[in-house]
Amino acid sequence: MALKICSSRVPSIISSSRSSMLLCHRLPLVGLGALCMLSFGLTNLTPSLSSSSFKTPWSGFSRQLSSVKVIHSGGGGMEGNTSTVPSIVVYVTVPSKEAGKKLAESIVTEKLAACVNRVPGVESVYQWEGKIQTDTEELLIIKTRESLLEPLKEHVKANHEYDVPEVIAMPIIGGSLQYLEWLRNSTRD
Repeated sequence: MALKICSSRVPSIISSSRSSMLLCHRLPLVGLGALCMLSFGLTNLTPSLSSSSFKTPWSGFSRQLSSVKVIHSGGGGMEGNTSTVPSIVVYVTVPSKEAGKKLAESIVTEKLAACVNRVPGVESVYQWEGKIQTDTEELLIIKTRESLLEPLKEHVKANHEYDVPEVIAMPIIGGSLQYLEWLRNSTRD
């Protein structure tokens, strides 16, 4: 699924006489640490803007993007590829490095995920019990099968210090076939 953002604002490199042009960005709804692909598209171009002599900061980007292979272009999984399984990225924040290490190791040991990235020094600002809180936390980026979300949530809740731990899941819609096969083989059925 992609979010399409269009703006009638003209990049400064293009003269203001081209103000009817729309700049469109297609942004996949994929979180931090996940595979992100960004494609730019220009609509309503005049012939002078679409000529090969006109250069923009993103000239050549579409050639680079055409070399990227997407293994699934559907809405949420890898159903079309028999060597992968529908996969997700799950975010969990923890209060300390020690808590992150302990939880990440238990998740991988239980084969609830193939890999957990630990990102230290995340500053979280949130409202809790009517007050604005600011805490330094560690972010766990967990790559796993979609089918393991429920047991993963139960494991996090049972092994987390917070009363209401963050567990947010997002689909992986494509990526390296070898990595996604490894993810499947490194997790339990």
